[in-house]
Amino acid sequence: MVKMTGGQALAKSLYREGVRVIFGLPGVQLYHMMDGLYDEPGIRFITVRHEQATAYMADGYARASGEIGTALTVPGPGLLNAASALSTAYSASSPVLMVTGQVERDEIGGDRGMLHEVNDQLDAIGPVTKWAKRIMDPAEVPDVVHEAFHNLKNGRPRPVEIEIPPETLAEIGEVELLEPEAPRRAAASKEQIGAAAEALASASNPLIWAGGGVITAEGSEALTKLAEHLQAPVVTTAEGKGAISDHHPLALGALWLRNDTIAREQFGHDVILAVGTRLVTSQWLDGQKVIQIDVDPEEIGRHYENTMRVEG
Repeated sequence: MVKMTGGQALAKSLYREGVRVIFGLPGVQLYHMMDGLYDEPGIRFITVRHEQATAYMADGYARASGEIGTALTVPGPGLLNAASALSTAYSASSPVLMVTGQVERDEIGGDRGMLHEVNDQLDAIGPVTKWAKRIMDPAEVPDVVHEAFHNLKNGRPRPVEIEIPPETLAEIGEVELLEPEAPRRAAASKEQIGAAAEALASASNPLIWAGGGVITAEGSEALTKLAEHLQAPVVTTAEGKGAISDHHPLALGALWLRNDTIAREQFGHDVILAVGTRLVTSQWLDGQKVIQIDVDPEEIGRHYENTMRVEG
């Protein structure tokens, strides 16, 4: 163990987890966090002009780089300003880490009108995050950061939030830094894969419907090879653009409206293979068999009863 401030522990833990860029707007509750980042030259800090931009830029960074995007804001109105961007990242399944401050520890939940105070901040941010936690002691920093990245790297990627009061950032404690963990990819069962393969092999006119999950999983090459093997045309969601090259002869383009030409195309196919999409276009299909591949088991079969499950 090494003695360091909570701010230093946070900066060092973020660096160990692979963070190299933070988009942030500093404030009074974060001074000791900024001191920690100053001592960590491997992390580039990009200052923005509005808290909303911190999470939007982190979201864009995550999508463009394939890495986890990190944002930093003051608590209360600062975090709530970023909430709209977090909701976009949440809907798009984008891995964004939001680090935010808090009021003084003894004032949390007191409703005394402290600077940047918002009651129940963890509950307020809950609807647009996959996981959120408060750090109250410098020694807790590595474990909580490690847990945050576990949630970012495993399962469905969505924003997570860490909040930390100013005293925790300033205090010196005995800290044991941790090594990052490798993500564990979920694998579908042999039975699910076999049943899906049999259904595709017996299909007379299959169609592939690709969503943003293909991009996140870096599955574009595999999806293209499958489409070529089946000679199945591919449509994408808006988030799935790029899952197959727009120049590929099997690429039909992106779905937008139910009555557009691409949307009507799917009605002539007997089997729909949906990969990495929530199929939010409920009631667009008309009795076709659906094979749905998704890392989130709760999304499979939500909109169409005639759905074969492939979890992974």
